[in-house]
Amino acid sequence: MHAEKLQAIVLSTLDYGDSDRIASLFSLEHGRIRAFARGARTSRKRFGAALEAFARIEAQVRVKEGLAGLQQAEIVTIYPRIRGDLPAIAHALYACEVVEAMTPEGPPLPRLYRLLAAYLDRLETETAADDSDRRFFEINLLNILGYRPSLESCPRCDTPFGTAGALLQENGEAVCRVCAPTGRPLHPSALKALGACMTTGTFGKVVFPPDLLTEGGALLDRAIATHAGRRLKSLEFLGQVTP
Repeated sequence: MHAEKLQAIVLSTLDYGDSDRIASLFSLEHGRIRAFARGARTSRKRFGAALEAFARIEAQVRVKEGLAGLQQAEIVTIYPRIRGDLPAIAHALYACEVVEAMTPEGPPLPRLYRLLAAYLDRLETETAADDSDRRFFEINLLNILGYRPSLESCPRCDTPFGTAGALLQENGEAVCRVCAPTGRPLHPSALKALGACMTTGTFGKVVFPPDLLTEGGALLDRAIATHAGRRLKSLEFLGQVTP
């Protein structure tokens, strides 16, 4: 079995034994894979700092079902500006953990790979991490994976939300006021702003006012919590270093 050259982003790593490491990689060519890197903690020639979290790398990988074999990795970018700013680090780690938690192993997801890479590039070039960018990333991630909440009409009865808006349920579902007597109100402007995030592929094009950011964020937080299947550890760190 020959090693393939993959474009990948390091989602996380786990030390194994005295010198080895298991890396969770999100690759353009094969989606999310787990790869065993023999001697990764001692061989600076083959790996160096390439297996740091959210590094973007070119990796030589023997791809197979189960645990792949990581032969070598070279850094494309390690995102040095992000690593000098705690809020940016928190956003980058969060984005990687969301991708790791919500994607299956194996199938390629090139749109999601490009979205994650674009978000990291955005964090690297901006002077401050922005919650509008985080929400832009999240709604597009949910859309790509087929988990996006309905923003235009009630998923239960197909009634358009219109000027009445919607009511947010605990599972992240937005429904009309007829189908659910209670729930957190979602203003139609918040739903419209989230919808606008999917009409452009560029971060920074949609900026949420504070009130809409709160409403849209509540919907996205609940939707991601429902589909992630586990508590995201990076959320606590994100909450500690951002307002």
